[in-house]
Amino acid sequence: MAHSPASDRTAILRRTALFYVGVVGGSVLLFFWVRSLGAGLAAPALPPGQLPFGVSGVRAHVDVLLHVLLALPVVIVAARLVGKLFARFGQPPVIGEVLAGILLGPSLLGRAWPEASSFLLPPEVAPLLGIIAQVGVVLYMFLVGLELDPSYLRKSPHAVLAISHASIVAPFLLGASFALYLYPRLGTSDVPFTVFALFLGVSMSVTAFPVLARILTDRRLTRTRLGSIAITCASVDDVTAWCLLAIVVGVAKAQVDGSLSTVLLAAGYVGFVLIALRPGARWVVRRTDPLPELTQGWMAVVFVAFLLSAFVTEWIGIHALFGAFVIGAIIPHDSLIARDLRRRLEDLVVVLLLPAFFAYTGLRTQIGLVDGAYEWLLVAAIVAIASLGKFGGSFAAARLAGLDWRESSAIGILMNTRGLMELVVLNIGLDLGVLSPSLFAMLVLMAVVTTMLTTPVLDRLTRGQSLFGESTPLARANRSI
Repeated sequence: MAHSPASDRTAILRRTALFYVGVVGGSVLLFFWVRSLGAGLAAPALPPGQLPFGVSGVRAHVDVLLHVLLALPVVIVAARLVGKLFARFGQPPVIGEVLAGILLGPSLLGRAWPEASSFLLPPEVAPLLGIIAQVGVVLYMFLVGLELDPSYLRKSPHAVLAISHASIVAPFLLGASFALYLYPRLGTSDVPFTVFALFLGVSMSVTAFPVLARILTDRRLTRTRLGSIAITCASVDDVTAWCLLAIVVGVAKAQVDGSLSTVLLAAGYVGFVLIALRPGARWVVRRTDPLPELTQGWMAVVFVAFLLSAFVTEWIGIHALFGAFVIGAIIPHDSLIARDLRRRLEDLVVVLLLPAFFAYTGLRTQIGLVDGAYEWLLVAAIVAIASLGKFGGSFAAARLAGLDWRESSAIGILMNTRGLMELVVLNIGLDLGVLSPSLFAMLVLMAVVTTMLTTPVLDRLTRGQSLFGESTPLARANRSI
């Protein structure tokens, strides 16, 4: 008699269920038999220094991980929501993400709802969140290096280089001079004045290249004369500022006396990268460009290279960020490696790791330390000096280069964008102990305010006006960019 397909399936399911019950039941019985044999065995004594079984420290580690796993989704959601809100008002989303991190810290959540703040981001979470944030920023700087187009530097006329360097020198000198007033009030006796002044100058000099590029892209200015000049200046500014930061960090870590050896080691490493590693990077690019996509083997090679470079620069004393940036910069920006790594890593870094950095910065930013009219006047003075240095230096150099006052003003406004790059610099200063918590909070406010001012002031300046003509000598020189 023939069996129907349904009856065959039923029989198979019955046999499978019986087999499963037999395996599970047999395994349980076998384990209890093994347990009865081992119940009377004696193990060696606990080695000295090893935590005994059931100690609470293991549980504490698990609790920290639980808090981090809870905090990260909250941070990501807050960063995306506030970033989108700011984008609706024409602001760079990164400013909203920065503010989301600050709002989740002691400045707002810690004051308004301290129980929620201590549960979501307790002090024990900060070290682990800090490691995640540092990894994110190192990867971010590697991506910034990958996006760097050296043609901007090679094709730029000397006038553009002058504008870029003026936008660094002027705020640097103003910041270092303002240190004469701030050091007796906001510095600490263990920090030499030289280090304090250098770091304050650098913190005033940074331009956020990625944020500036986003502003130009959103306003469709990247292929205009103004956009070409601004993006070129920002590229040169980016490289110069990070080299300057590397020197300042080296001086700070060496406590001035041993700074010469740090600078020499840094210069020697940069020379090694340019002479030995850059040709190697080009050889790898030739091997990988014909491939449809970057293989895991080649990706491992690139990761090992940039991590080792970050290790070397951290060991030298100029921070791991510089090593990651340098390796990214020697990889051609239009190669398969650069395109594929940007495609694979950008979302991970922007969506997950950078919000962790913003939250970490928010935990360290205590706006409440800026208390009273005097402190807020200092914040206003810092914002004014930073803006005056960036705008004034860029404006004066642009006018000398042949741009009219409106174009020169637009360049000065764009170069005053700071954003994420400034936060990276400030966190390094706080880690090194150069910046006190109150000065750190003031400079974070300066970074947020100056970046927020860029878009509305630029829109007001360019409203109904054409900045895209080709009338100036500098504009004609930039047609090839």
